[in-house]
Amino acid sequence: MTEFAPAWFLPGPHFQTVWGRIARPRNLVQFRRESLTTPDGDELLLDHVDSPEPSPVHFILMHGLEGSSYSVYMQGILAVIGRLGHSATAINFRSCARDPRNVLRMIPNRRPRFYHSGDTGDFDFVARTLAARNPDVRLFAFGASLGGNVLLKWLGEHPGQSLVTAGAAISVPYDLGAGAKLLEESAAGRFYANGFLRTLKKKVLRPDVAPLIDVAAVQRTRTFREFDDAGTAPLHGFTGADDYYRRSSSLHWVEHITTPALALNAEDDPFLPQSVLPRVKERASAAVDFRTTRTGGHCGFVGGGMPWRCEYWAEEFVVQWLLGKA
Repeated sequence: MTEFAPAWFLPGPHFQTVWGRIARPRNLVQFRRESLTTPDGDELLLDHVDSPEPSPVHFILMHGLEGSSYSVYMQGILAVIGRLGHSATAINFRSCARDPRNVLRMIPNRRPRFYHSGDTGDFDFVARTLAARNPDVRLFAFGASLGGNVLLKWLGEHPGQSLVTAGAAISVPYDLGAGAKLLEESAAGRFYANGFLRTLKKKVLRPDVAPLIDVAAVQRTRTFREFDDAGTAPLHGFTGADDYYRRSSSLHWVEHITTPALALNAEDDPFLPQSVLPRVKERASAAVDFRTTRTGGHCGFVGGGMPWRCEYWAEEFVVQWLLGKA
């Protein structure tokens, strides 16, 4: 078991999960924004953190569902990277980038499509773009939650690749169907899901997107499975939610990974049944350093002795683990 000591004042998975979103700042690092045109004519907004001196390594980060480069866990890990003198690029998935003048405002993308848990194409495009710009710099990749699923799936799709030196993922929803079902079964799970569904529904009801879906069906959705069936699937080439979950869950790709990869989860993650973790560990290749903690919630892992002196253990651990693979 990985050594993580949760803060005494944050017992249980839900306090661990929500504390950072309430108590942490969203402006720990200074960004340099870049608009990158994708091969299909859409726009990816990248937020770069530059190092004071040239660094031999560069980090690429991916956020979770409906997050952005301003999500508190992204700001936290970027602050660690910057403190150690390295540079990084945070990918904002399509439709997720925030306005720096008002981080509550999402910036819409150009095309009538978005992102999803199995969409590895944009990460691949960004990684290849950055590698071409600086061929002598080693790339490390990090993903949280949905972004972690994307990263592990990409690594499994590209065994033997040399583009990324090592990857790390935390709080990964390895089995999307199992996670969606868990969130339907409790009041807390429905609370989490409702927060995401509010913004997801607004996106798919955009004037350029609505003609591609069954609007009434989307408006009726109350669960992730219903939304993925009515919104995510038709927009991104899946026959339905089950097809999306089957083809996108990183559980089916971890056995093919040959790149050093850290997979870190808490056993009490409220977004994933604990029973999924042994299945992932059993299937994962030898290249995957599979770690679990007893507590930590979802993208939480908050330690420290006092509320005003919290320690975000996973962020420090992940960066040090990756740098150890340089």
